[in-house]
Amino acid sequence: MVCYFNDWYEIFGVTGIVNLLQRIVCCLGRQVENVWFSRQEMGSNVRKVCEDEVCTVFRVEDDSGEGFMTCYPVFKGCCLAYNDFHMEKCHSGFCPKSRMFCIDHCREGRIEWNTEWNRYIYVGAGDMQVNSRELHCSQFAFPLRHYHGLTIGFDIDEAEDTLLHVMEGFSVDIKKLREKFCPDNKSFIMRAGKQIEHIFSELYDLPECVRIPYFKIKVLELLLFLEALDVPESGEERPYFYKSQIDKVRNIASLLTHNLERWYTLEELSEQFAFPQTSLKQCFKGVYGCSIAAYMKEYRMNAAALMLKNTQDSVISIAAQVGYGNPGKFAAAFRSVTGMTPTQYRKISD
Repeated sequence: MVCYFNDWYEIFGVTGIVNLLQRIVCCLGRQVENVWFSRQEMGSNVRKVCEDEVCTVFRVEDDSGEGFMTCYPVFKGCCLAYNDFHMEKCHSGFCPKSRMFCIDHCREGRIEWNTEWNRYIYVGAGDMQVNSRELHCSQFAFPLRHYHGLTIGFDIDEAEDTLLHVMEGFSVDIKKLREKFCPDNKSFIMRAGKQIEHIFSELYDLPECVRIPYFKIKVLELLLFLEALDVPESGEERPYFYKSQIDKVRNIASLLTHNLERWYTLEELSEQFAFPQTSLKQCFKGVYGCSIAAYMKEYRMNAAALMLKNTQDSVISIAAQVGYGNPGKFAAAFRSVTGMTPTQYRKISD
C-alpha cells in the first residue's frame, strides 16, 4: 500500500514527516551538486536560462515555439525535470555520455517520438514511458501543440552506487530494470491509469519546503513499482505507426481544419487518401488522442471562441463559419466544450 502525502500528515504529524524526510536525505545525500544535466550534450537548440543551488532551467528553441525544462538533482545519478512545451515540433540533439534509464510522465498534451525504422509512438495525458535514451537524438512533434509533464532520469552507474546504500531492504537493481523495460533500446509505454496517477500526481504540487526530500521518496516508490510491474510480451502497451500513415493523418487533419464550413464523411476521407477506414480511425486516434469527430468538434469550438472574443459577428454568423447551420446545435456543442453558452462566453471575454 502506498500512502498519499496528505495521509502522512494524519498518520505521522508534521514532526514525524520532518524526521522521516531527514532520514532519507541522510541516506541519499544532503545536497547534490546541480551539474548532472549540464554535463550531458543537450543539443544546439537548448540554452541554459538560469541556475541556482536548487535547480537549472533550460530553454528549447524552435521556429514553431519554445519549451522549458526545469531540472532538479534528486540524488547522485538521478535528476527530475519538469517539461513545459508550447510548439509543434523540435529536434533533439541530446546524446547521453553514459548509460541512462529514463521515465517520462505526460500530464497534459501529447508528444510524438520518431523511433528507429521510421516508426512513431505517442505518449498522451496520463501515460508513462520508459526508455534508455539511446535513440533520443531525433525529431519530436507535439500534435496538440503543447506538452506538459516530467522526466526522471538516471545515470545507471552513478545511481546504482547510490541506491546500494539507500536503506535496508531496498534491493531494486536499476540495471535489471533497464534490461526489463528497454530490451534492444526499445521504449515501454504504459496507459494512463490509477496506478500511474497516484505515483505522479503529487509531484506536480509540492510544498517548497519538502520538495527535494519528497522527490527522493517518490523516486524510490516509482522504482519499487517498476520492479513489481509485469511487462507484456510485446514489450509495449501502445502500437507503433509508420511514417506513411502519420503523413496521411496529418494531411487529413490539415484538410479538415482548412475550411471549417465543410464537413467530410469517413468514407470520403478513406477514399481520397487511400486509407482503410479502420486503420484511419486507429491511426488518427493514435496521433491526436481522440476520434476525428471529437478532434474537429473541439477545433471548431476553439475557433468559434476566438471569433466571439475578437469580432462583432453574430452568434448565427459564427456558427455558420464553423460549419453549423443550426444555431441551437452550435450552442449545445459550444457549451459541451467550454462549459458555457456562446453568449455567456462573449460577455466574460469583453
